[in-house]
Amino acid sequence: MWKCPRNPRTVVGMGSELSMGARAEITRKYATAYARASKGDKGRMLDEVCAVTGWSRDNARRRLTQAAKRPGGAKKEAPRPRGRKYSYDALKVLQKVWAASGGQCGKYLAASMPLLLDLLQSHGELDDEPRYTPQVRAELEAMSAATIDRYLAPVRAKDPVRGISTTKAGPLLRNSITIRKAGDEIEAAPGFFEVDTVAHCGPVLKGEFARTLNMTDVLTGWVFTRTMRNNAEKHIIAALDAAIDAVPFPLLGMDFDNGSEFINHGVVAWAGNLGIYFTRARPYRKNDQATIESKNNHLVRRYGFYYRYDTDTERATLNRLWSLVDDRLNFLTPTRKPVGWGTDKAGRRKRLYDAPATPLERLLSTDALTGQHKDELIAYRDSLNPAKIARRIHDLQASLIMQAKTKTDELYAAQIPSALPDVHHSIRVKKASRHPTRFAGIPT
Repeated sequence: MWKCPRNPRTVVGMGSELSMGARAEITRKYATAYARASKGDKGRMLDEVCAVTGWSRDNARRRLTQAAKRPGGAKKEAPRPRGRKYSYDALKVLQKVWAASGGQCGKYLAASMPLLLDLLQSHGELDDEPRYTPQVRAELEAMSAATIDRYLAPVRAKDPVRGISTTKAGPLLRNSITIRKAGDEIEAAPGFFEVDTVAHCGPVLKGEFARTLNMTDVLTGWVFTRTMRNNAEKHIIAALDAAIDAVPFPLLGMDFDNGSEFINHGVVAWAGNLGIYFTRARPYRKNDQATIESKNNHLVRRYGFYYRYDTDTERATLNRLWSLVDDRLNFLTPTRKPVGWGTDKAGRRKRLYDAPATPLERLLSTDALTGQHKDELIAYRDSLNPAKIARRIHDLQASLIMQAKTKTDELYAAQIPSALPDVHHSIRVKKASRHPTRFAGIPT
């Protein structure tokens, strides 16, 4: 405790137990009198307020002065809540469109809203939705990104689980491979991919478990995903061959991390035979592969969870899942790309991004495809049903949970150490006598 120097009998610091409402009531009680009091009386009032509330004199003086400026020391009126700009029907349809989109954020959903509504309407997904009307569609297309995020805040889900890194530096060929760093100039043509693998090991790295090859085109954001039995050289090459067949434009270059699954003679020879430019990131610099590191999280981990997968059935389920997820991300989900740096109103440096666009739209804006090939991709996009994709993804994820959750939970439980002995740290305990009856005052 500290005694107020102007009134030694008053103890300051007793107000810590008061509620904020009680302090506000005390402030209102003294405010009018404090404004009219003389200098000496103000000092005594401050002593009393400090003693009761525990405030410092500066804080008490400021609060009393502010309260006196309000009429009669009255409590400040709460602002009226802003009325809803869009209808309740628009909110409910927005939630349905958001679920079909795969949970896009407001900036991306605002950009893809016309496309998603067209596809859902053409496939009859909105026919049984009585809330969907031309007026509701106009409201949805007029919503800003911030409004979408605010309306969807109560229904967003979170995924707190994290995984394990399994990348180990490859001892061979590393120094002979060109390094590609963060900040290097972005390739001006599609076909240059960042590549990584994700381990589906659960909580332990023991034994054989599935790996997922994840590839992202740097310019367009086009993704390809494939789950393998393990990270052996033959499985890596087979997955890369599948990527060449699946990606609708030529693969010109690939950038890997320093893992031994990529830095080996077999993969290097495979790339050389196909004329694919081969680069690697710097060790322990994840920002050199910022694009693929981001995809590892919100593609593989978000859709495939953190369970342990080590059976043929689980791998087949994952690959059926990736086919749907890749279609959703490549054809229906917009992304933004950094285009430079600027300054905000306060003069601080900030990143500048282009307008949101899907990987397909970015690909169509280049010269990498022929006219016929572009028409085929557009026709395929128009055949996609976002709601059907969402339902199939949900079913496959439920199947993965049924197959792997119990097994993974048991592995987690096995990692928890058994109960420790009853040891009191920093306390010296005298050992019990071999003859428990031989104590002072007790005859033997």
